[in-house]
Amino acid sequence: QLQLVESGGGLVQPGGSLRLSCAASGSTLADHAIGWFRQVPGKEREGISCISATGGSTVYSDSVKGRFTISRDNAKNTVFLQINSLKPEDTGTYYCASLVHICYGDMWKSGMNLWGKGTLVTVSV
Repeated sequence: QLQLVESGGGLVQPGGSLRLSCAASGSTLADHAIGWFRQVPGKEREGISCISATGGSTVYSDSVKGRFTISRDNAKNTVFLQINSLKPEDTGTYYCASLVHICYGDMWKSGMNLWGKGTLVTVSV
C-alpha cells in the first residue's frame, strides 16, 4: 500500500527558499498523480500544486505561481516542491497526497486517496 512521507520543511527568512520532498513507499509512485497542499491554522487546507503521473502536466494555484515549482523523479519514487521567494503568508504545514483525479484544472483538488503527515514551513525574520 502506498505511503507518503514529506520532508524538507523548516524555518526560513522571507525571500528564502526550501525544497520539500514527498517520498513514496509501498507502491510505485509513477502510478499516481500527486498534489501538494498547505494548511495554515484557522484556515482550510489549500491545494497549491499538482503533477501528473508522468510529470508531463503541472498545475499551480495563483498564490504560488511563479515562485513554486513541482517536479518528480519516479526512479527515486519522490515528488519535489521547490519553493522560492518565500513570504510570511507561506507559513503552514505542507502535505502531499495521491490524487483520485488527473492533474488538471481545479478537478485535481476534489479527491485525494492518501495523505502524508506533513512538513512544517515557517517563514519569519
